[in-house]
Amino acid sequence: MSYQRVDKKILLKRLKDEPRRFIQVVYGPRQVGKTTLVRQVMRELKYPAQLVAADAVPASDKLWIAQQWEAARFQQAKQADQPFLLVIDEVQKIDNWSEQVKAEWDKDSADEQDIRLVLLGSSRLMLQQGLTESLAGRFEATYLGHWSYREMKDAFGLTAEEFVWFGGYPGAITLKDDEDRWKSYVRDALLETSISKDILMLTRVDKPALMKRLFELGSSYSGQVLSFTKIMGQLTEAGNTTTLANYLELLNDAGLLGGLEKYSPNMVRKRASSPKFQVHNTAIMSGISDESLDTLLESPKIWGRWVESSVGAHLVNQVFKDKKLSLYYWKEGNDEVDFVLEYKKKVIGLEVKSGHTGRLTGLIAFKEKFNPDKALVIGSGGIPWQEFLQMDVSDLF
Repeated sequence: MSYQRVDKKILLKRLKDEPRRFIQVVYGPRQVGKTTLVRQVMRELKYPAQLVAADAVPASDKLWIAQQWEAARFQQAKQADQPFLLVIDEVQKIDNWSEQVKAEWDKDSADEQDIRLVLLGSSRLMLQQGLTESLAGRFEATYLGHWSYREMKDAFGLTAEEFVWFGGYPGAITLKDDEDRWKSYVRDALLETSISKDILMLTRVDKPALMKRLFELGSSYSGQVLSFTKIMGQLTEAGNTTTLANYLELLNDAGLLGGLEKYSPNMVRKRASSPKFQVHNTAIMSGISDESLDTLLESPKIWGRWVESSVGAHLVNQVFKDKKLSLYYWKEGNDEVDFVLEYKKKVIGLEVKSGHTGRLTGLIAFKEKFNPDKALVIGSGGIPWQEFLQMDVSDLF
Protein backbone atom coordinates (compact mmCIF):
# COMPACT_ATOMS: atom_id res chain seq x y z
CA MET A 1 0.00 0.00 0.00
CA SER A 2 1.53 3.35 -0.99
CA TYR A 3 1.86 6.11 1.62
CA GLN A 4 -1.26 8.23 2.07
CA ARG A 5 -0.97 11.96 2.66
CA VAL A 6 -3.54 13.73 4.86
CA ASP A 7 -4.93 15.65 1.86
CA LYS A 8 -6.24 12.37 0.44
CA LYS A 9 -8.85 12.13 3.22
CA ILE A 10 -10.15 15.64 2.49
CA LEU A 11 -10.48 15.04 -1.25
CA LEU A 12 -12.07 11.62 -0.76
CA LYS A 13 -14.66 13.04 1.64
CA ARG A 14 -15.62 15.79 -0.82
CA LEU A 15 -16.02 13.38 -3.74
CA LYS A 16 -17.61 10.54 -1.81
CA ASP A 17 -19.86 12.06 0.85
CA GLU A 18 -20.93 15.36 -0.70
CA PRO A 19 -23.18 16.12 -3.68
CA ARG A 20 -21.64 17.56 -6.88
CA ARG A 21 -20.93 21.12 -5.88
CA PHE A 22 -17.45 22.33 -6.79
CA ILE A 23 -14.68 21.50 -9.21
CA GLN A 24 -11.81 20.15 -7.11
CA VAL A 25 -8.41 21.55 -8.02
CA VAL A 26 -5.22 19.91 -6.71
CA TYR A 27 -2.09 21.89 -7.50
CA GLY A 28 1.50 22.01 -6.32
CA PRO A 29 5.11 21.46 -7.38
CA ARG A 30 6.21 18.58 -9.61
CA GLN A 31 6.88 15.13 -8.19
CA VAL A 32 5.04 15.54 -4.89
CA GLY A 33 2.46 12.83 -5.67
CA LYS A 34 -0.62 14.66 -6.99
CA THR A 35 -1.50 11.93 -9.51
CA THR A 36 -0.75 9.18 -6.98
CA LEU A 37 -3.06 10.82 -4.42
CA VAL A 38 -5.92 11.10 -6.92
CA ARG A 39 -5.45 7.48 -8.00
CA GLN A 40 -5.72 6.45 -4.32
CA VAL A 41 -8.98 8.41 -4.08
CA MET A 42 -10.33 6.84 -7.30
CA ARG A 43 -9.70 3.33 -5.93
CA GLU A 44 -11.88 4.07 -2.88
CA LEU A 45 -14.81 5.64 -4.70
CA LYS A 46 -17.90 3.50 -5.17
CA TYR A 47 -18.53 4.97 -8.65
CA PRO A 48 -16.57 4.90 -11.94
CA ALA A 49 -13.77 7.36 -12.71
CA GLN A 50 -11.43 8.21 -15.56
CA LEU A 51 -8.05 9.97 -15.47
CA VAL A 52 -6.76 11.68 -18.64
CA ALA A 53 -3.58 13.74 -19.12
CA ALA A 54 -3.19 16.82 -21.29
CA ASP A 55 0.60 16.48 -21.25
CA ALA A 56 1.05 15.39 -24.87
CA VAL A 57 -1.95 17.26 -26.30
CA PRO A 58 -1.10 20.25 -28.56
CA ALA A 59 -1.84 23.47 -26.67
CA SER A 60 -3.97 24.75 -29.55
CA ASP A 61 -6.32 21.71 -29.53
CA LYS A 62 -9.77 23.22 -28.97
CA LEU A 63 -11.65 19.92 -29.00
CA TRP A 64 -9.73 17.72 -26.58
CA ILE A 65 -11.43 18.83 -23.36
CA ALA A 66 -14.91 18.57 -24.93
CA GLN A 67 -14.06 15.08 -26.26
CA GLN A 68 -12.97 13.85 -22.82
CA TRP A 69 -16.17 15.26 -21.34
CA GLU A 70 -18.39 13.63 -23.95
CA ALA A 71 -16.72 10.28 -23.22
CA ALA A 72 -17.44 10.82 -19.52
CA ARG A 73 -21.08 11.68 -20.24
CA PHE A 74 -21.42 8.55 -22.34
CA GLN A 75 -20.05 6.41 -19.47
CA GLN A 76 -22.20 8.12 -16.85
CA ALA A 77 -25.38 7.66 -18.93
CA LYS A 78 -24.88 3.87 -18.72
CA GLN A 79 -25.34 4.08 -14.93
CA ALA A 80 -27.38 7.24 -14.59
CA ASP A 81 -28.07 6.66 -10.89
CA GLN A 82 -24.33 6.98 -10.15
CA PRO A 83 -21.91 9.91 -10.40
CA PHE A 84 -18.89 9.73 -12.72
CA LEU A 85 -15.51 11.30 -11.92
CA LEU A 86 -13.40 12.89 -14.64
CA VAL A 87 -9.81 13.77 -13.66
CA ILE A 88 -7.77 15.97 -16.02
CA ASP A 89 -4.02 16.12 -15.35
CA GLU A 90 -1.85 19.07 -16.48
CA VAL A 91 -4.94 20.88 -17.75
CA GLN A 92 -3.09 24.22 -17.86
CA LYS A 93 -1.16 23.06 -20.94
CA ILE A 94 -4.23 23.72 -23.12
CA ASP A 95 -4.93 27.23 -24.40
CA ASN A 96 -8.07 28.81 -22.98
CA TRP A 97 -8.73 25.68 -20.90
CA SER A 98 -10.72 27.48 -18.20
CA GLU A 99 -13.35 28.80 -20.64
CA GLN A 100 -13.77 25.30 -22.08
CA VAL A 101 -14.07 23.71 -18.63
CA LYS A 102 -16.58 26.38 -17.59
CA ALA A 103 -18.78 25.68 -20.65
CA GLU A 104 -18.83 21.90 -20.04
CA TRP A 105 -19.31 22.19 -16.26
CA ASP A 106 -22.20 24.65 -16.66
CA LYS A 107 -23.84 22.43 -19.29
CA ASP A 108 -23.81 19.48 -16.84
CA SER A 109 -25.19 21.73 -14.10
CA ALA A 110 -28.06 22.81 -16.37
CA ASP A 111 -28.75 19.21 -17.48
CA GLU A 112 -28.39 17.91 -13.90
CA GLN A 113 -25.80 15.38 -15.05
CA ASP A 114 -23.65 14.21 -12.13
CA ILE A 115 -20.15 14.41 -13.58
CA ARG A 116 -17.60 15.42 -10.99
CA LEU A 117 -14.30 17.01 -11.90
CA VAL A 118 -10.79 17.06 -10.47
CA LEU A 119 -8.16 19.23 -12.16
CA LEU A 120 -4.46 18.62 -11.47
CA GLY A 121 -1.75 21.16 -12.19
CA SER A 122 1.89 21.70 -11.37
CA SER A 123 1.80 25.38 -10.69
CA ARG A 124 0.16 28.24 -8.87
CA LEU A 125 0.33 30.05 -12.20
CA MET A 126 -2.49 27.78 -13.25
CA LEU A 127 -4.74 29.22 -10.57
CA GLN A 128 -3.93 32.79 -11.50
CA GLN A 129 -4.44 32.18 -15.22
CA GLY A 130 -7.98 30.94 -15.40
CA LEU A 131 -9.52 29.72 -12.20
CA THR A 132 -9.88 33.13 -10.63
CA GLU A 133 -11.31 34.66 -13.81
CA SER A 134 -13.46 32.11 -15.66
CA LEU A 135 -14.20 29.68 -12.83
CA ALA A 136 -14.68 32.02 -9.88
CA GLY A 137 -17.12 30.50 -7.38
CA ARG A 138 -17.06 27.08 -9.06
CA PHE A 139 -13.94 25.51 -7.53
CA GLU A 140 -12.14 24.54 -4.33
CA ALA A 141 -8.34 24.40 -4.42
CA THR A 142 -6.04 22.10 -2.45
CA TYR A 143 -2.33 22.91 -2.38
CA LEU A 144 -0.23 19.75 -2.28
CA GLY A 145 3.22 20.87 -1.19
CA HIS A 146 6.64 19.32 -0.82
CA TRP A 147 6.81 16.41 1.63
CA SER A 148 7.53 17.28 5.25
CA TYR A 149 10.06 15.56 7.48
CA ARG A 150 7.24 13.70 9.25
CA GLU A 151 6.01 12.29 5.92
CA MET A 152 9.48 11.34 4.65
CA LYS A 153 10.27 9.71 8.01
CA ASP A 154 7.01 7.74 8.11
CA ALA A 155 7.14 6.67 4.45
CA PHE A 156 10.88 6.06 3.96
CA GLY A 157 12.45 5.97 7.43
CA LEU A 158 14.60 9.08 6.87
CA THR A 159 16.57 10.49 9.79
CA ALA A 160 16.32 14.24 10.45
CA GLU A 161 19.85 14.74 9.08
CA GLU A 162 19.01 12.79 5.91
CA PHE A 163 15.87 14.89 5.45
CA VAL A 164 17.85 18.15 5.71
CA TRP A 165 20.11 16.91 2.88
CA PHE A 166 17.70 14.91 0.66
CA GLY A 167 14.65 17.11 1.26
CA GLY A 168 11.07 16.15 0.41
CA TYR A 169 11.02 14.58 -3.06
CA PRO A 170 9.55 11.07 -2.61
CA GLY A 171 10.30 9.94 -6.18
CA ALA A 172 14.03 10.64 -5.85
CA ILE A 173 14.61 9.07 -2.44
CA THR A 174 15.09 5.54 -3.79
CA LEU A 175 18.42 6.81 -5.21
CA LYS A 176 19.77 8.11 -1.89
CA ASP A 177 22.49 5.46 -1.60
CA ASP A 178 24.09 6.82 -4.78
CA GLU A 179 24.36 10.57 -4.18
CA ASP A 180 25.72 11.44 -7.64
CA ARG A 181 22.86 9.64 -9.32
CA TRP A 182 20.37 11.28 -6.93
CA LYS A 183 21.80 14.74 -7.73
CA SER A 184 21.54 14.12 -11.48
CA TYR A 185 17.91 13.04 -11.10
CA VAL A 186 17.03 16.11 -9.01
CA ARG A 187 18.74 18.47 -11.46
CA ASP A 188 17.47 16.96 -14.72
CA ALA A 189 14.12 15.34 -13.94
CA LEU A 190 12.87 17.80 -11.31
CA LEU A 191 14.46 21.23 -11.49
CA GLU A 192 15.06 21.53 -15.23
CA THR A 193 11.59 20.13 -15.99
CA SER A 194 9.88 22.45 -13.49
CA ILE A 195 11.51 25.51 -15.05
CA SER A 196 11.01 24.51 -18.68
CA LYS A 197 7.48 23.07 -18.38
CA ASP A 198 5.89 24.94 -15.48
CA ILE A 199 7.31 28.39 -16.05
CA LEU A 200 8.63 28.83 -19.58
CA MET A 201 5.68 27.08 -21.24
CA LEU A 202 3.07 29.05 -19.29
CA THR A 203 4.59 32.51 -19.06
CA ARG A 204 6.45 34.87 -21.29
CA VAL A 205 10.04 35.01 -20.03
CA ASP A 206 12.26 37.26 -22.15
CA LYS A 207 15.53 36.02 -20.70
CA PRO A 208 15.27 32.32 -19.76
CA ALA A 209 19.04 32.01 -19.23
CA LEU A 210 18.94 34.89 -16.76
CA MET A 211 16.09 33.29 -14.83
CA LYS A 212 17.91 29.93 -14.65
CA ARG A 213 21.05 31.67 -13.41
CA LEU A 214 19.03 33.57 -10.79
CA PHE A 215 17.54 30.25 -9.68
CA GLU A 216 20.97 28.61 -9.27
CA LEU A 217 22.45 31.62 -7.52
CA GLY A 218 19.44 32.17 -5.24
CA SER A 219 19.30 28.47 -4.30
CA SER A 220 22.99 28.41 -3.40
CA TYR A 221 22.41 31.53 -1.25
CA SER A 222 19.31 30.09 0.47
CA GLY A 223 19.05 31.50 4.00
CA GLN A 224 20.88 34.71 3.09
CA VAL A 225 19.71 38.26 2.45
CA LEU A 226 21.02 39.73 -0.83
CA SER A 227 19.94 42.82 -2.71
CA PHE A 228 19.04 42.40 -6.37
CA THR A 229 21.72 45.02 -7.18
CA LYS A 230 24.36 42.81 -5.56
CA ILE A 231 23.06 39.77 -7.45
CA MET A 232 23.21 41.61 -10.75
CA GLY A 233 26.95 41.97 -10.24
CA GLN A 234 27.20 38.15 -10.30
CA LEU A 235 25.05 37.65 -13.39
CA THR A 236 26.67 37.75 -16.81
CA GLU A 237 23.47 38.61 -18.67
CA ALA A 238 22.06 42.08 -18.12
CA GLY A 239 18.72 42.52 -16.44
CA ASN A 240 17.19 45.05 -14.08
CA THR A 241 15.98 44.65 -10.51
CA THR A 242 12.31 44.60 -11.61
CA THR A 243 12.99 41.74 -14.05
CA LEU A 244 14.81 39.76 -11.34
CA ALA A 245 12.00 40.38 -8.81
CA ASN A 246 9.45 39.11 -11.38
CA TYR A 247 11.51 36.01 -12.14
CA LEU A 248 11.83 35.26 -8.43
CA GLU A 249 8.03 35.53 -8.13
CA LEU A 250 7.63 32.95 -10.94
CA LEU A 251 10.14 30.59 -9.28
CA ASN A 252 8.22 30.97 -6.01
CA ASP A 253 4.88 30.18 -7.69
CA ALA A 254 6.44 27.03 -9.18
CA GLY A 255 7.36 25.84 -5.65
CA LEU A 256 11.12 26.19 -6.16
CA LEU A 257 12.68 29.35 -4.73
CA GLY A 258 11.21 32.38 -2.99
CA GLY A 259 12.43 35.67 -1.58
CA LEU A 260 11.17 36.55 1.90
CA GLU A 261 10.44 40.21 2.53
CA LYS A 262 11.71 42.12 5.55
CA TYR A 263 9.22 42.34 8.42
CA SER A 264 7.90 45.79 9.14
CA PRO A 265 4.46 46.88 10.28
CA ASN A 266 4.86 49.48 7.51
CA MET A 267 3.88 47.67 4.27
CA VAL A 268 5.81 50.06 2.00
CA ARG A 269 9.13 49.16 3.58
CA LYS A 270 8.39 45.43 3.28
CA ARG A 271 8.03 45.78 -0.49
CA ALA A 272 11.25 47.76 -0.88
CA SER A 273 13.40 45.34 1.14
CA SER A 274 16.17 43.08 -0.16
CA PRO A 275 14.92 39.49 -0.39
CA LYS A 276 16.09 36.67 1.84
CA PHE A 277 16.40 33.71 -0.52
CA GLN A 278 14.60 30.56 0.55
CA VAL A 279 14.29 27.23 -1.27
CA HIS A 280 10.98 25.36 -0.95
CA ASN A 281 12.81 22.05 -0.63
CA THR A 282 16.43 21.56 0.54
CA ALA A 283 16.91 18.89 -2.16
CA ILE A 284 17.21 21.90 -4.50
CA MET A 285 20.26 23.23 -2.61
CA SER A 286 21.83 19.78 -2.30
CA GLY A 287 21.15 18.88 -5.93
CA ILE A 288 23.16 21.83 -7.26
CA SER A 289 25.91 21.91 -4.60
CA ASP A 290 29.38 20.31 -4.55
CA GLU A 291 28.83 19.11 -0.98
CA SER A 292 27.77 15.64 0.15
CA LEU A 293 25.91 14.75 3.34
CA ASP A 294 29.21 13.59 4.91
CA THR A 295 31.14 16.79 4.08
CA LEU A 296 28.21 18.86 5.28
CA LEU A 297 28.08 17.17 8.69
CA GLU A 298 31.82 17.78 9.12
CA SER A 299 31.40 21.54 8.64
CA PRO A 300 29.15 22.99 11.40
CA LYS A 301 28.86 26.42 9.74
CA ILE A 302 27.68 25.10 6.36
CA TRP A 303 25.47 22.48 8.07
CA GLY A 304 23.84 25.33 10.00
CA ARG A 305 22.82 26.97 6.72
CA TRP A 306 21.18 23.77 5.51
CA VAL A 307 19.31 23.33 8.81
CA GLU A 308 18.10 26.93 8.68
CA SER A 309 16.97 26.45 5.06
CA SER A 310 15.17 23.26 6.05
CA VAL A 311 13.29 25.16 8.78
CA GLY A 312 12.53 27.90 6.23
CA ALA A 313 11.26 25.38 3.67
CA HIS A 314 9.00 23.84 6.33
CA LEU A 315 7.58 27.31 7.07
CA VAL A 316 7.17 28.27 3.38
CA ASN A 317 5.23 25.09 2.60
CA GLN A 318 2.86 25.72 5.50
CA VAL A 319 2.37 29.35 4.42
CA PHE A 320 1.46 28.16 0.88
CA LYS A 321 -1.12 25.83 2.42
CA ASP A 322 -2.59 28.22 4.97
CA LYS A 323 -3.22 31.65 3.45
CA LYS A 324 -3.67 33.23 6.89
CA LEU A 325 0.03 32.69 7.68
CA SER A 326 2.66 35.18 6.50
CA LEU A 327 6.44 34.72 6.63
CA TYR A 328 9.20 37.35 6.75
CA TYR A 329 12.73 37.91 8.06
CA TRP A 330 13.98 40.91 10.07
CA LYS A 331 17.29 42.75 9.95
CA GLU A 332 18.47 46.09 11.26
CA GLY A 333 22.17 46.95 11.42
CA ASN A 334 23.87 43.87 12.88
CA ASP A 335 20.68 42.56 14.47
CA GLU A 336 18.84 39.84 12.58
CA VAL A 337 16.00 37.38 13.17
CA ASP A 338 15.88 34.38 10.83
CA PHE A 339 12.09 34.18 10.46
CA VAL A 340 9.08 36.23 11.51
CA LEU A 341 5.67 34.55 11.39
CA GLU A 342 2.42 36.47 11.36
CA TYR A 343 -0.96 34.81 11.92
CA LYS A 344 -4.23 36.66 12.56
CA LYS A 345 -2.26 39.76 13.65
CA LYS A 346 -0.13 37.80 16.11
CA VAL A 347 3.65 37.84 15.58
CA ILE A 348 6.37 35.31 16.45
CA GLY A 349 10.12 35.80 16.00
CA LEU A 350 12.12 32.61 15.27
CA GLU A 351 15.90 32.20 15.52
CA VAL A 352 17.52 28.97 14.28
CA LYS A 353 20.59 27.74 16.19
CA SER A 354 21.90 24.39 14.95
CA GLY A 355 25.20 24.62 16.86
CA HIS A 356 26.07 25.98 20.28
CA THR A 357 23.89 28.96 21.09
CA GLY A 358 25.64 32.26 20.70
CA ARG A 359 24.14 35.44 22.10
CA LEU A 360 20.61 36.07 20.93
CA THR A 361 21.13 39.79 20.32
CA GLY A 362 18.88 39.83 17.20
CA LEU A 363 15.97 38.18 18.96
CA ILE A 364 16.36 40.47 21.98
CA ALA A 365 16.43 43.60 19.77
CA PHE A 366 13.39 42.35 17.83
CA LYS A 367 11.51 41.75 21.08
CA GLU A 368 12.29 45.23 22.39
CA LYS A 369 11.27 46.91 19.16
CA PHE A 370 8.07 45.03 18.25
CA ASN A 371 6.94 43.30 21.45
CA PRO A 372 5.97 40.08 19.56
CA ASP A 373 3.65 37.46 21.08
CA LYS A 374 6.59 35.03 21.23
CA ALA A 375 10.31 35.00 20.49
CA LEU A 376 11.50 31.41 20.06
CA VAL A 377 14.79 29.63 19.48
CA ILE A 378 14.79 26.57 17.24
CA GLY A 379 17.73 24.26 17.94
CA SER A 380 20.24 24.48 20.79
CA GLY A 381 18.57 25.89 23.89
CA GLY A 382 15.06 25.92 22.40
CA ILE A 383 12.69 23.67 20.43
CA PRO A 384 14.91 20.94 18.89
CA TRP A 385 14.99 21.57 15.12
CA GLN A 386 14.27 17.86 14.56
CA GLU A 387 10.95 18.33 16.40
CA PHE A 388 10.16 21.67 14.81
CA LEU A 389 10.33 20.10 11.34
CA GLN A 390 7.45 17.82 12.38
CA MET A 391 5.23 20.56 13.82
CA ASP A 392 2.18 22.22 12.44
CA VAL A 393 3.33 25.84 12.62
CA SER A 394 -0.12 27.25 13.47
CA ASP A 395 0.13 25.32 16.78
CA LEU A 396 2.71 27.90 17.92
CA PHE A 397 0.03 30.61 18.10
